[in-house]
Amino acid sequence: MQQFLKSAIAQGRGTEAADLVLKGGRIFDLVTGDMLEGDIAICGDRIVGTCATYTGKNEIDVSGCTIVPGFIDTHLHVESSLVTPFEFDRCILPRGITTAICDPHEIANVLGADGIKYFLDASLRTVIDLYVQLSSCVPATHLETSGAVLEIADLLPFAQHPKVIGLAEFMNFPGVLFADPKVLAKLAAFQGGHIDGHAPLVRGKDLNGYLAAGIRTDHETTTADEALEKLRKGMHILIREGSVSKDLHALLPILTERNSPYLCLCTDDRNPLDIAEEGHIDHMIREAIARGAPPLAAYRAASVSAARAFGLKDRGLVAPGYRADLVILDHLETCKVRNVLSRGRLVDDALFAAREIIPPVGRDSVKARRVTAADFAARGRGAETPVIGVVPGKIITEHLTMNLPIVDGMRQVDLDQDAVKVAVVARHGKNDNIGIGFVHGFGMKRGAIASSVGHDSHNICVVGADEADMAVAVNRLVEIEGGFAVADGGKVTAELALPVAGLMSLEPFEAVHDKLVHLRAAAKALGVVLPEPFLQVAFLPLPVIPHLKISDMGMVDVDKFALLED
Repeated sequence: MQQFLKSAIAQGRGTEAADLVLKGGRIFDLVTGDMLEGDIAICGDRIVGTCATYTGKNEIDVSGCTIVPGFIDTHLHVESSLVTPFEFDRCILPRGITTAICDPHEIANVLGADGIKYFLDASLRTVIDLYVQLSSCVPATHLETSGAVLEIADLLPFAQHPKVIGLAEFMNFPGVLFADPKVLAKLAAFQGGHIDGHAPLVRGKDLNGYLAAGIRTDHETTTADEALEKLRKGMHILIREGSVSKDLHALLPILTERNSPYLCLCTDDRNPLDIAEEGHIDHMIREAIARGAPPLAAYRAASVSAARAFGLKDRGLVAPGYRADLVILDHLETCKVRNVLSRGRLVDDALFAAREIIPPVGRDSVKARRVTAADFAARGRGAETPVIGVVPGKIITEHLTMNLPIVDGMRQVDLDQDAVKVAVVARHGKNDNIGIGFVHGFGMKRGAIASSVGHDSHNICVVGADEADMAVAVNRLVEIEGGFAVADGGKVTAELALPVAGLMSLEPFEAVHDKLVHLRAAAKALGVVLPEPFLQVAFLPLPVIPHLKISDMGMVDVDKFALLED
């Protein structure tokens, strides 16, 4: 280290040629908002000089370009990209995302500590700087069957790992508010460290109590008014724009230069289809500026503010002494990325090819029994039926009530009311539970779509207008070790295998993208009107997000945090 520091000082002073120099560009200074002229000198993985002329052993001409710090995604689940960490690396790093803070909550709910270990091992080998938050809520609630249970004793062995920042999103907010002993044990162990929040619609004194536990961030804020209350109470707001949860437009009023030091950007759950068609954090920056956000606020939230919120003191500015994670832009307002540097290395195919790829885990994790159409019969004593109301672009759902037809004591699908069946089939081999209910908002006229991605416990969730097709889709997922499937007329019309814990593909992200295009078309052929139906299906079993959800145990009233009685 002393020899490196000696070289860094000499190269910064210009008495020794820098390892790499970016020449002819200008820096967007995120402190003052000014455009700074001059070269950028880099020694190893560190910026050592700016605002001056330098000579380098290697030089890159960036004339006409603007250089900004690498972008930081402050909260995401790599598993929701449907590819392994290594393909995720290759998918988003060329877009300027040089740091990602992930919660391996999805794979942890399937595999437990083995899933966290896989991500930590991968994080030491990816080009992107992948940090891992320790999953705090496995299972997320007592209202579902998960594949694993993680108590504080299971998490502490990972706490000192160099890629661990702290405790991941504390989604069991009722457990916090009512001081559940197991919840308190986890919170106590990470006092003084970072604890991520997850507090949808938590306001007033309940919010005060939640924050009193040492929680500092929230990515579940969906209105500007809610965001302002949380900002005033010291929270950092992570503005989210995923494939389903799209909060950027609603939160644009708070994305100001004044607020930006306390704002970050995140994607949470974004699939390769949307990344290819729109982008990632780069898309959020582009969209925010196009809709009137100050560029300084948008780029701060994407880098320096995020770095400081999560204690990453070595990055977030283009300045001497900072990590050489840099994005070279052809155009600032449209966030058009020309090149990316990660730790002073130009991101290209050769850099990815040099990685050590570790074997995947979680094969054969889909252990559900074969089902038949009869397994999806919806018994009921009355026509008045609770129905999940999907809100497009949100994972919050409505608690609706509909009068559905009854035949031989069984509640029926009603296409005129857009009420089709939804079921969750336990898949971890612990029981044969099947929770059955109804959902409104898909527009489905026939067939079924099924997913082994089912937040948070990742049982199989299936939505269908036809019970026989529901069975076909579920059984196909068992055969292919998990994934997505569309069934119509007794046949599978589209599928994507996700054999890594039933969550991630073994294929390149380009192949996953192509199959998602086919899946989306197959779902549309059933009449589905939602732009991202598969992740929408995946969020129906999420009983920590209001208001009505479903698990393998039945319909869940999230507001009461209890199963509905039939």
